[in-house]
Amino acid sequence: MKRLSTLLVLILSVFVITMTGCEKLEEGTTPQKKIDTEKTTEKKEDIVETSRVHELPSFADLVEKLKPSVVNISTTSTFSQGGPFPRPPFGEENPFEDFFKRFFGDIPQQEFKQSGLGSGFIISEDGYVVTNNHVVDKAQEIEVILEDGKKYKAQVIGKDAKTDLVVLKIDPEKKLQAVVFGDSDKLRIGDWVVAIGNPFGLGYTVTAGIVSAKGRSLGLSSYDDFIQTDASLNPGNSGGPLFNQMGDVIGVNTAIVAGGQGIGFAIPINMAKYVIEQLKDKGKVVRGWLGVLVQPITPAIAESMKLKEPKGALVSDVTPNSPAAEAGIKRGDVIVDFNGKKIDDVNDLTTLAAATPPGTEVKLKVISDGNEKDINVKLREFPDETAEATEKEVKEKLGLTVHEITPQIAARFRVEVEKGVVITHVDQGSVAQESGLQPGDVILEIVGQAVNNIDDYKSAVDKIEKGKSALFLIKRGKNTIYIGIRTE
Repeated sequence: MKRLSTLLVLILSVFVITMTGCEKLEEGTTPQKKIDTEKTTEKKEDIVETSRVHELPSFADLVEKLKPSVVNISTTSTFSQGGPFPRPPFGEENPFEDFFKRFFGDIPQQEFKQSGLGSGFIISEDGYVVTNNHVVDKAQEIEVILEDGKKYKAQVIGKDAKTDLVVLKIDPEKKLQAVVFGDSDKLRIGDWVVAIGNPFGLGYTVTAGIVSAKGRSLGLSSYDDFIQTDASLNPGNSGGPLFNQMGDVIGVNTAIVAGGQGIGFAIPINMAKYVIEQLKDKGKVVRGWLGVLVQPITPAIAESMKLKEPKGALVSDVTPNSPAAEAGIKRGDVIVDFNGKKIDDVNDLTTLAAATPPGTEVKLKVISDGNEKDINVKLREFPDETAEATEKEVKEKLGLTVHEITPQIAARFRVEVEKGVVITHVDQGSVAQESGLQPGDVILEIVGQAVNNIDDYKSAVDKIEKGKSALFLIKRGKNTIYIGIRTE
């Protein structure tokens, strides 16, 4: 009995020790498990929070609001051509025409109609519309189609080929919804943008993307300063608006890259506004003129000139009697600031000068001979604006297109003289071509009268009697020659 009691006590002791150990183990492990669980939960929450994909923006409400301000544009051009074959693209000659002429002689001219499509946007409630110049160039009929389907005949109020912009006017039955201009200078690379237009004539189409780059130059003109976007742009989008997320127009869709995908270009609205306002009010654009030929600053040039960075516009030449020349700007100067705006490259200076009204006095910050100084310059009207009309007046008489000698023209035709007018084009079959005149020739005299500028040239040509010969003194390369021209 005593042995049995001892055995029971021993078994009970083992049981108590075992239970106590288990309890201690649970007490020891339970907090650890809780800690691990808490840590795990905390990590999972962190992972969910940091990897959460935010919803992409919906432009549906914005587009619904903006569509009435966007228009589709349809154009019709008429051209004449001999023979039954339509004109090949890009003005190429049709190989079948020569074949027909050999056997059937001259082929009667036939008229063909060619249609074009584009986009545009309304800038005033009374019917002023903006689009690209190339959309309506040479069109005999222009039709603007509103979002509600109504169609109106449009007339050209003014166009500017240099920036590829045109202002049209329609007479709507009611007030229209105009766009709001934004500030393209505030655009940042990566900002969302929306394009609305008429690609391939499909009607109102919306595409979205981001700003891929700013300040792009495509070599299309002296005023290249494009916004690059990956919003899909196709033929027919030209002239349409590029909106920001606020619904403001920040660009005019203009160019696409052939064969490129996701690459489109728009004219910044800050540059377009100046042109649009002048076209709307005056029918033409009057640009400010500084009178310098400038070039980019490469790292090598910056190093050799001991510049801090390769930024600014290097003056390679100055037009005589120009605003820049009168203000004391000289070859080798570096223009780094224009009226408080930094000049990073050549396009900055060209754009700012052109967008400044003639007669405005501007302050330039110039690095000259290693020293920085301020120079005040009073801009004048760009001479091209007046020269173009003069060229048209005298072109028909001789078949010549001439231009006053500027640094840009001199560099293009390798002209080494500062006075005279340079021939930039000679018409095929004209009396000028038959006499032997060539592009790049500089006209120094006509019938003994000195030709120093466009006005001298026009005055001398007007004095040439019809059917009589006139003696031209020409500078060709390093040689000076006389050429006789007999007018018809």
